[in-house]
Amino acid sequence: MTNSLKLNDYKKIVGNDVVNEIREKAKKFSKKHILCINSTYQGGGVAELLNTLVILFNNVGIDVGWRILHGTPYFFNVTKKFHNALQGDKINLSEKKKKIYYETNRRFSTFTHINHDLVIIHDPQPLPLIDFYKKTQPWVWRCHIDLSAANPELWNYLEKFIKKYDHFVVSKEDYEKNISIPQTVIHPAIDPLSAKNRPLPAKLINKYLKKYGINKNIPIISQISRFDKWKDPLGVIKTFEIARKKTNCQLVLLGSLATDDPEGIAIFKDIEESVENCKYKKDIKLILVNDDILVNCLQRASSVVMQKSLKEGFALTVSEALYKETPVIASNIGGIPLQIINGENGFLHDPDDYEGFAGSIALLLGDKKLRTKLGRHGKEYIKKNFLITRLMLDWLDLFEEYL
Repeated sequence: MTNSLKLNDYKKIVGNDVVNEIREKAKKFSKKHILCINSTYQGGGVAELLNTLVILFNNVGIDVGWRILHGTPYFFNVTKKFHNALQGDKINLSEKKKKIYYETNRRFSTFTHINHDLVIIHDPQPLPLIDFYKKTQPWVWRCHIDLSAANPELWNYLEKFIKKYDHFVVSKEDYEKNISIPQTVIHPAIDPLSAKNRPLPAKLINKYLKKYGINKNIPIISQISRFDKWKDPLGVIKTFEIARKKTNCQLVLLGSLATDDPEGIAIFKDIEESVENCKYKKDIKLILVNDDILVNCLQRASSVVMQKSLKEGFALTVSEALYKETPVIASNIGGIPLQIINGENGFLHDPDDYEGFAGSIALLLGDKKLRTKLGRHGKEYIKKNFLITRLMLDWLDLFEEYL
C-alpha cells in the first residue's frame, strides 16, 4: 500500500546510488516543516504526485504536510474556466468571478494556519492564499498547466498574485513566462511502486478484463484520462473509427471525474452519445471508474495506448504506459514530446491528424516485433528520466535555495 512506502523500496528499481543521494541531500532539511496545498485529494496528476511525494519526503525525515483547499461548486466552476483560459480559451473575467475566487481563498485562510518553513502552492485554485498571511517564509507556486498560450487577460489578473511568490515552477521550458521572480522547470514523474504501476500477475489482469467485458483476444487500443475536453475523447473515437476500418481492434476509454472539475459529467454524456452513434459501437468500452488496479491492468493489456490531447501540461499516463512497455501514440503537444521519442518508444502526431493516428495504430497492430522494440525502449527511457526518485532530487535542489 502507498502509505507504507519507504524510499529503500526503490533501490531495486533505481539502484543504491540514487537512493543514497536522496538521503544525503535530505539530511540538511530534517528539521524543516514544508506545506503543500492544492484543490483535490484525488483525480488528476497533482493529487497522485503528492500522494507519493509527501509520504517519501516524510520517510527521509522532512516534515511535509498536505492540505486541500475547500471550495463550493461555484468556486470550482470559476477555477475550471481559469484552467481552460490558461490553456488558451477565451474567458469573461467578470468581477463576480474574481470575487468568488478571492473570497474562497480568504475563507480557507481563516482555518488554515501556516507557520511552516516553506509553502508550495499547486495550480491556480489556491494561488491568492498568499494575500492572507503575514509572509515569514518563502512561497513557491508550482503550476502544472500548459501556459504556452495563456489568455492574456487572465494571466495579467493572476500575475499580481504570482509576483508575491519567491519562485515559480513549471513542467516545461515552453511554459515559462516573462515575470520578475525566478523560474524553474521540474518535470512530473510516476511512482513505479504505486497500485497503478507495480507489476501484476497475468491472472489478475485477465480477471479485471473479464469483469469489464474487455476481450483479451482482440487487440486493445486504450486512452486513460480524466473526461476532459482537452483530452479529446471525441477525437479518439473518430480516430478509432478510421483505424477499425483498417484492422480488427477494440477501443477502451477509461476515465474518472476529478472533484475540482465540474465539466466532467457533461463531457462524459457527450462521449456516451458519440459512442452510441459510432458504426463500431460494439467494439467500444466506455468505463467511468476510479480504480488504479484497472488502469494498471489495461495499460499492460493494451497493444497501443493513446493520448490524443489538445492541450497537455505533461500527461503522466504516457509515462505510465511506457513504463509498462506499451507503445504510445500521442499528440505532439505540451509535455508529451518530453516522454516520447518519435519512432523509438512511440509515435507523435498533430492532434488533428486523424489519419496519422489511425495509420500508426494499424502499423503497430500489424508488427509485434516493432511493438516489443518500442516497449522496451519506452521502459528504459522512463526509468532514466521520469520516476519519482528523479522528482525528489529536483525538489531537494530547489529546497537548497530557500531552506
